[in-house]
Amino acid sequence: MAKATIDRTTIDLFATDKQRGRPKSSPYSREQQIRINKKNQLTRDKQAGLKRVEIKLHKEIYDDATVIAEERGISRSELLAELIEESLKNLLEG
Repeated sequence: MAKATIDRTTIDLFATDKQRGRPKSSPYSREQQIRINKKNQLTRDKQAGLKRVEIKLHKEIYDDATVIAEERGISRSELLAELIEESLKNLLEG
């Protein structure tokens, strides 16, 4: 059997070939992987009926929300969504 350089299934044949570092797990660069993952996440969110909202909070509010979310065992995002939902419900009942 001839040794083909593209055949990496028989490592003993390639013992002289030194490859440094961790083997590549993806053909894409890190930047491309991040872009692809972000696009996939946005697609999953859209399919789940989620919309992205960005807000700026004072550090104290942010820290309080973090503590409360950790106490409840939920993410800060879930906590803020619950608070907004409750507030909207109260405003609509009026």
